[in-house]
Amino acid sequence: AVEAAKAELLQSLQGLERGAAASEEQAAEVDRLAAAVEALNPTRDPLASPLLNGQWELIYTTSASILGLSKPKVLRPWGAIKQALDTQTLRAENLEGAPLFNAVRAKLTPRGEDDIVDVKFDTFRLLNSLKVQAPERARGWLKITFLDEQMRVCRGDKGNLFVLTMVDRDYSLPAEGW
Repeated sequence: AVEAAKAELLQSLQGLERGAAASEEQAAEVDRLAAAVEALNPTRDPLASPLLNGQWELIYTTSASILGLSKPKVLRPWGAIKQALDTQTLRAENLEGAPLFNAVRAKLTPRGEDDIVDVKFDTFRLLNSLKVQAPERARGWLKITFLDEQMRVCRGDKGNLFVLTMVDRDYSLPAEGW
């Protein structure tokens, strides 16, 4: 049942450009299929699971800011968007591919309830080189609602849905810096 639900969700994402090209109806269908996958979550405590560690590729989101929907189309990310999580160092890293190659690192603080982790961004890297301290308001939370060896589904504090697939299980992050 889990594999069939995941396959149906993945099929629904075809042609949606990570969500940037999704109509309201398509977004609602993806949300419905994601909820079906979430209901079958095989990992009881995702924040304590070694399956969480590594680098994941974002294949769908409803986050307009991550998709760059307010930017001219030529400046929107068209390269891979990846997120690394490391439960040993409690760090996260978001990497935006071409054309801008922006990145951000964050400190993770598990709440100890409902698989929610608080995220406090600390350093932005712009154009793959310029490092900028993140403002204090650069924070949020993430709830991991499905996790297995190949897929992670999350919901964020702004109501956004994130669907990611594993790309590098051995990717790790330092406790601080780049």
